[in-house]
Amino acid sequence: MTAVSSPADAARALGAWGAFAAAEPELAATTRRLLRRGLLDEGLLATVRGDALPRINPVIIGFVGDRLVTVALDRSAKLRELRDDGRFALHAHQDPAVPNEVVIRGRAVELRGDERAAAIAGWAFDVADGDGVFDLRPAQVTLGERPDADTWPPVYTSWRAGGRAST
Repeated sequence: MTAVSSPADAARALGAWGAFAAAEPELAATTRRLLRRGLLDEGLLATVRGDALPRINPVIIGFVGDRLVTVALDRSAKLRELRDDGRFALHAHQDPAVPNEVVIRGRAVELRGDERAAAIAGWAFDVADGDGVFDLRPAQVTLGERPDADTWPPVYTSWRAGGRAST
């Protein structure tokens, strides 16, 4: 096994969203559906930095080519955390009537140059030069499904990079 020298190296070692979607197309399709709210794809993005407490914020996400991307605003704590550490968990909002849940855990890689420009073309808002644009690379995706709010526990399906989905 190769040692990973930094969080950025760890993130680059993971595949993009497209690798997950190719490996588990049904799980990827359900995940995308649960991340859709109205006309946008959204979620709650949790990040960490060093010994600080985790932070969670709502974010707009986008599926661009084989990437799952998000934007962190200039001078925000979220931008510092993604640049310094890169670990994230992205949770979908839940429908109270059918409270299925999905979480994507992994590492973020900041996009630059042409990759950045391509990722934000047609974005839902103007992305400023100082904003960070990140490729959210999944290491694990977990889906919990319930037919209604009264059913417990959910039925879980999970996928890990380099592994297989399991129930």
